[in-house]
Amino acid sequence: MQIEYVWIILATLLVLVELWAINCVLRSASRAETKMLWVVVIVFVPLLGVILWAITGPKAIAKQKADVSR
Repeated sequence: MQIEYVWIILATLLVLVELWAINCVLRSASRAETKMLWVVVIVFVPLLGVILWAITGPKAIAKQKADVSR
């Protein structure tokens, strides 16, 4: 496999992960300002934005779901 194909595959995977993260952000119960800030970070700083969101974002979503189910 040539190195160009590896980069294409990695770029495609990053785009798919970005789209998934944006979808999760937009479906969350957060305020609109928070959602748009995360979308901007994920779109303009792709790899770092997705990593930051993965560290901080899903915890807040899980906590909100736990509070609602009580």
